[in-house]
Amino acid sequence: MIIGGLPPHSLAPARLGAVPRTIAASLTVLILASWGRAAASQESASSEPTRRLQLDEPNLLVPSLHAGGLLLGMRLGEAYIWPDPFADPVSSWGEHYEAALTQPPKWDSDAPPFEWDGDPWYINVVGHGLFGSELYLRARHCRLGVVGSLLFTAAGSTVWEYGVEANGVRPSGFDLWFTPLSGVVVGEARYWAWRASGSVRQKALRGILQALFDPLGELERFAGTPC
Repeated sequence: MIIGGLPPHSLAPARLGAVPRTIAASLTVLILASWGRAAASQESASSEPTRRLQLDEPNLLVPSLHAGGLLLGMRLGEAYIWPDPFADPVSSWGEHYEAALTQPPKWDSDAPPFEWDGDPWYINVVGHGLFGSELYLRARHCRLGVVGSLLFTAAGSTVWEYGVEANGVRPSGFDLWFTPLSGVVVGEARYWAWRASGSVRQKALRGILQALFDPLGELERFAGTPC
């Protein structure tokens, strides 16, 4: 996964080249899993096609566990792709956290658009757009509503910047506001696209579409989560 707070000079092309292939392979597995679940369903083509989530009240546990796994996976990915500084020894974490908590977030008004924190624009825009939408979409599916899902996304972004990534770099002023904003815009679009795809009567096609719009959520629901 593409993530922010990354020193541009440390981008490793060889490792970065493997990332798209890994993402493509993972997405293929998710689609096939969803397809298999749909094919195994006993629902007839003439019945109501929209699949309802097994949830009547807001559920904070599922999106919180989802966010925890997402943040952990992102942090491990950072340490592999950009070992300097994200794989620095634990003894250096205290210094990094001190800088994060005592200095303002990174922001350079003279930098090119969307690179105000020193990271490439595609990491800030695409990476954090997907990150925010993933946090938002999971909360939205679990009935936290638009406002609740936005607040959850903002909290997740703050935890990432100040709690998880801050042991390597200072928080990004751009990421702190862009992640929740892109989360509600892209995440809400993904939510309604997922719902709309539920009206497709052809079971295999419906499963593929829903896996495309929410691959991680579909995998977790396949594993038994209620939302």
